[in-house]
Amino acid sequence: MSKIDDMALFVRVVKASGLAAAGRQVGLSPAAMTARINGLEQHYNTRLLNRSTRKISLTEAGQRFYQGCLRVIAEVEDTEAQLLNSTTTLSGRLRVTAASDFGRQFIAPALAQFTQLNPGVQAYLHLTDGIVNIIEHGFDLAVRYGNLPDSNLMVKPLADNHRVLVAAPDYIAAMGEPQQPSDLSTHRCLVMERMGEPLNEWQFSNADGTDIIKVQPSLLSSDGGVIRQWALAGAGVAYKSIWDVRDDLKHNRLMLLLDDYVSGFQSSDDSQTGLQLVYPSRHYMPMQVEAFIHYLQDWLAVER
Repeated sequence: MSKIDDMALFVRVVKASGLAAAGRQVGLSPAAMTARINGLEQHYNTRLLNRSTRKISLTEAGQRFYQGCLRVIAEVEDTEAQLLNSTTTLSGRLRVTAASDFGRQFIAPALAQFTQLNPGVQAYLHLTDGIVNIIEHGFDLAVRYGNLPDSNLMVKPLADNHRVLVAAPDYIAAMGEPQQPSDLSTHRCLVMERMGEPLNEWQFSNADGTDIIKVQPSLLSSDGGVIRQWALAGAGVAYKSIWDVRDDLKHNRLMLLLDDYVSGFQSSDDSQTGLQLVYPSRHYMPMQVEAFIHYLQDWLAVER
């Protein structure tokens, strides 16, 4: 058996959560499956699976091997798809991860239309405001605010962006509008949380330069979409990327606050809030990934 066959079998075992179940899928006995996995572990001189009579689990090495197998198999499938189809027909998988609020509003509809135009493309969208290792998790593309400090990744600017302070008109009617940043101490602040840490140091400009206000969170969430929904519901004041709230501002569901003071979010460098495309550094980029990048750029140009 070839290495790619062994990788495909290993992936099948993990997805089936057992040797016997995977063996039934490919017509191999439990003894044959055990021998194949033992052969893999002997070849790499490491244990890949923790096995008991009831279940299996990946070891740390097994997890790395599994993620690598997924990437290799995806590359093979993409290459085969390109060879079997004409160069004008897009096909294969497209795995995208994006910031949750922006992803729901822009990436999800863009992907839906892109796959309607290219039915041979199988797309998957993962939404999170956390930092995702796109290589380890097998993503073709990430859409993120700000540059990611990873030399193994390629970063391409997608659109300008800046932060704004917003609240619902009903909230301002009830609580009053802050006239200066220090007034936020009397307001309910809706704060993002990342890896257990609140992002509650909001930066503003003043005559002397910049002023950092450490706001007291009234509500915390790791999901930017939840922060936006709380703001729309009148739960408090939120610091959001303009892309996330532009439609709400246009339709007066939210209103700008302290716009003359806002200068950034925990950084005075505007490049830290820009919208970026992040993708693995590799010589071969699948056609469907490259096509979606161009499609998304055109899509957002219309949305601006």
